[in-house]
Amino acid sequence: MENKNFVDYVKIHCKSGKGGAGSVHFHRDKHTIKGGPDGGDGGRGGHIILRGNAQLWTLLHLKYRKHVIAGDGAYGVGQLRKGADGEDIVLEVPLGTVAKDFETDEVELEIVEDGQEVIWVPGGRGGLGNNHFKSPTRQTPQFAQPGEPAIEAWKILELKVLADVGLVGFPNAGKSTLLSVVSAAKPEIANYPFTTLVPNLGMVAYRDHRSFIMADIPGIIEGASEGRGLGIRFLKHIERNSLLLFMISCDEKNIADTYKILVNELKKYNKELLTKKRILAITKSDLIDDELEAMLKKELPKKVPVIFISSHTQKNIDKLKDMIWKELND
Repeated sequence: MENKNFVDYVKIHCKSGKGGAGSVHFHRDKHTIKGGPDGGDGGRGGHIILRGNAQLWTLLHLKYRKHVIAGDGAYGVGQLRKGADGEDIVLEVPLGTVAKDFETDEVELEIVEDGQEVIWVPGGRGGLGNNHFKSPTRQTPQFAQPGEPAIEAWKILELKVLADVGLVGFPNAGKSTLLSVVSAAKPEIANYPFTTLVPNLGMVAYRDHRSFIMADIPGIIEGASEGRGLGIRFLKHIERNSLLLFMISCDEKNIADTYKILVNELKKYNKELLTKKRILAITKSDLIDDELEAMLKKELPKKVPVIFISSHTQKNIDKLKDMIWKELND
């Protein structure tokens, strides 16, 4: 059953606040019958702001918030008093969130740091009061500036998981099992395809109190980049990983061909993924002996570091961590 709490895509109708109009006003008091212009400026319309929150890992809290409307700026008043600014709306989002325009699909901003605040949809500027338009030849301007209009549009928030290491492999390659062994994460594990239906994150403890983040990405199959299986729904999460750990079971008929299929799917989705560092881990190696392992090594790619591991027996798990740390910090 898919975890309904993980939401990595929401579509929201956003409307910022319009700016308040400037005031047309002239100074009057008991000593002044016809004073000069003293109309105040209008207030700024409210912004819609995105703020990074490291405690969030999903966009679930925004799934049913279809309309976000900021407050309008107030009109300026006499005695050069500025109108109040409209109320800003702050949307907290998990790190790795990308904001896009729905119509153009253009990326407008990205949130990658805790506490990072960016104005997503700016409010309209307030208009200038008539005091700004006085001059020696125009001492009583009878006009002021209107406020700028609000910005209204459909927007998209898309979450791309931030992790140091992304696990890439076919369903049942042992990705979830490895994550459960090296971290405190508790992914669902079973002997059938697509056990993992959402990305799982785990903090992996390393030597001298150091650590790195590992992400278990739902299994890729041949044709995923065209929409087969779980399709491209989760391929986007690989884009932010610094290192890709390819995981292939030792009982695959042809490990080299399987590796090529995985690389090809990433290439068809986004060629830039091929520039990322890679490690190839052959899983479930407790099922084979040293002689068969030596035979398999001869068939494996030469340009990528290779290691035989077993999450069940802990074989080479510490060595794998060393390889990952070296590649991340090389």
